[in-house]
Amino acid sequence: MDTIVETRVREAWPADLDAVAAIYADYVLQTTVSFAETPPTRAEGGTRYWDLAGRGLPFLVAELDGEVAGMAYCSPWKAKSAYRFTVENSIYLDPRAAGHGLGTRLLQGLLDRCAAAGIREVIAVIVDNGNTASEKLHLRCGFTEAGRLRGVGLKHGSTLDTVLMQRHLPVA
Repeated sequence: MDTIVETRVREAWPADLDAVAAIYADYVLQTTVSFAETPPTRAEGGTRYWDLAGRGLPFLVAELDGEVAGMAYCSPWKAKSAYRFTVENSIYLDPRAAGHGLGTRLLQGLLDRCAAAGIREVIAVIVDNGNTASEKLHLRCGFTEAGRLRGVGLKHGSTLDTVLMQRHLPVA
């Protein structure tokens, strides 16, 4: 008999921050997917959450059988005012969430909310570590490759490139 798995994507709540921090900490400590080398504290995660909320930028979580199993948010691309309509997206899934379509649903949720907020460009900075899942996800959601930065990261003894991908959002 097949097991039914319930999934949903929703706005993040402050009560989700511990689960979000745990998911991200695994990526920081175990992989080269994030260039962070020390997981942020819960307080730092809370600061990010409230900063993004104050800017009207999306912060979403994905649930798998009622438990937070992924997160996605958009943050300002650069601080200079001319970049105010451009954001960078971030998506992280608990490995148990793979294969349920949650990455696509999270990214599409971000894009929909960004368009509604007047954002015009969404940038993805993807570490080129041989795993192409993130690039494929972004391509499925209409991103195109915009460039490559060579040797910009050094983590776990590896020098890493990043692939820049971009998605234009129509002005509402």
